[in-house]
Amino acid sequence: MTTSTKFAFYLTCFLLGKMAQMNNFNLSTTVHRDSEFMSVDVGDNLTLQCFYDSDATKYYWYKQTLGQKPQIISMTYRFSDSSTFHGEFKDNPRFKQKTFDNLTQLKISDVQLSDSATYYCARGTAFIFKFIEDVTVSVKGSGLNIQARLHQSASETIQPGGSVNLSCTVHTGTCDGEYSVYWFKNSEEPHPGLIYTHGDRDDQCERKSNTQTHSCTYNLSIRSLDLSHAGTYYCAVASCGHVLFGNGTKLEFDNEVDQLLMVYFWSAASTVITLLSILLAFSVCIVNKRNCCPPTDSRATLSPSSKMKCKGFFSFVTI
Repeated sequence: MTTSTKFAFYLTCFLLGKMAQMNNFNLSTTVHRDSEFMSVDVGDNLTLQCFYDSDATKYYWYKQTLGQKPQIISMTYRFSDSSTFHGEFKDNPRFKQKTFDNLTQLKISDVQLSDSATYYCARGTAFIFKFIEDVTVSVKGSGLNIQARLHQSASETIQPGGSVNLSCTVHTGTCDGEYSVYWFKNSEEPHPGLIYTHGDRDDQCERKSNTQTHSCTYNLSIRSLDLSHAGTYYCAVASCGHVLFGNGTKLEFDNEVDQLLMVYFWSAASTVITLLSILLAFSVCIVNKRNCCPPTDSRATLSPSSKMKCKGFFSFVTI
C-alpha cells in the first residue's frame, strides 16, 4: 500500500470516527438535568453546593426572591473556616456556609416558606467577580397561606420548526389582584432561570358565583422550535408575600422526528464520505501519475518496460 493510499485510508477512518462522536453528542441532548430546580417541604434541611475553580480567593452566596433584586447572604475566604453573613441573614442560625476543596456549600435548616427563591453562588479574585451556578428552590407545605392554586399540563410533544402554547391557570382567592406570574425554564443548560415575567391573560378572568375565587389563564407562546427549547417550564405565582410553583410542563421532541433527523444526517454523511473518497482517489491517481511518468524531455530515456507501465497506467485512468 502506497503512502498516498494509506493517507486516504487513515483520513477516511478519522472522518468516520468524528462523525460517530457528533452522532453521540446529538443523542445526548435529549437527556435533561433537573438538578437546578429543587422542591422541598417546610421544616426540611437543605444543602446547596457549588463547585468552583481553585484560583478563586472569595466565595459568595446570593438570594433573589421573585420580583426583587439579588441580596447577598454570605461571603467567605478560600482558607477561612468562618463566613460573614449580611443583612437579614446575619446572626440567623438557620444559615451556614461551608467551604472545602473546590466546593462551597450553603446549608439552610428548618426551611421556611420565605426561603423560596433563586440562589446564586459566585467566586471572586482580585479583579474578577463571576457567578458560577444557580438553583431555584420551591418550598411547599401544609401551612401555605397563599390564596392561589396553579394548574399546568404535565408534558407536550413538539416538533422542530413548530410552535407550542403553554398555559398556566391561576385560581386566586382573597388576594385577588395582588399577584404576579412568572415563567421559568429548567433544562440541561448550566444556567436555567427566569424567562418571562408576565403572561398574556386569556380573554377575561372568570369569577365563580357566591365565592371570592376566580381563575385567570396565562399563556407562554414559543415559535420556531428547535432542540434548545426542550426542557421543563414552570409557572410561578407570587401572592400574599409567598411564592407558589406549578408542577411544570415538560417539552419533548417526538421520537419519530428524532429518527427522521438521524436518517437525514446519515444520508448527508454518506454523501460527504463518497465525495471525499472520490476526491482522495483522484488525488492518489495524480500522485501515482507524476511518480510513474517523468517529463516529456526525459521520457525518451525510459526502458520499454517502463513505457508499458506508464501506458498501462494512462489507460487505467482514462477508463
